[in-house]
Amino acid sequence: MPKDAKTSIRKFYQTNKRMPTYSEIMKMLCFKSKNAVFKLVKKLAAGGFLEKDESGKLIPARLYEQTRILGSIQAGFPTPAEEELVDTISLDEYLISNKDATFILKVSGDSMIDAGILEGDLVIVDRSITPKNGDIVIAEVDNDWTIKYLVKTKTQIYLKPGNKLYKPIYPENELKIAAVVKAVIRKY
Repeated sequence: MPKDAKTSIRKFYQTNKRMPTYSEIMKMLCFKSKNAVFKLVKKLAAGGFLEKDESGKLIPARLYEQTRILGSIQAGFPTPAEEELVDTISLDEYLISNKDATFILKVSGDSMIDAGILEGDLVIVDRSITPKNGDIVIAEVDNDWTIKYLVKTKTQIYLKPGNKLYKPIYPENELKIAAVVKAVIRKY
């Protein structure tokens, strides 16, 4: 397998927001035949780098290799630091427990800032989790979508914002919980 195959496919995915076709991989890696691409795809799939969906299209399985965990960092008073390899971690495996039920949404608005969710952040959400009281959820309330805390009392269920400037949302007709927020991603 060419050493730059994974890197080339990863860069293509990041640039184009989709996986390359077999023809694009053939051109990208200067292969002479699609058969060489089929063999490469088979190796990459066996290694857990990519998968095929029901229609045979390539989808990313794990776009990033494991990253080293070098220890912990003090958030209070500074302490002497020593770099030591503690472990490695794959962000895909760490953040996503059920790939088929997981998706990412971009946050718009400031109603969850006290929960540490800011406008422009990405949230990783899982549809397979049963929502509990206090979870941050993606919900459809009276035909509108939002991200809020789920609050269940003895007499009612409502959505609570993570910003004191906003009022709780009590459904007039219908409240459907679509997914539970598992993680927030923010780039600096």
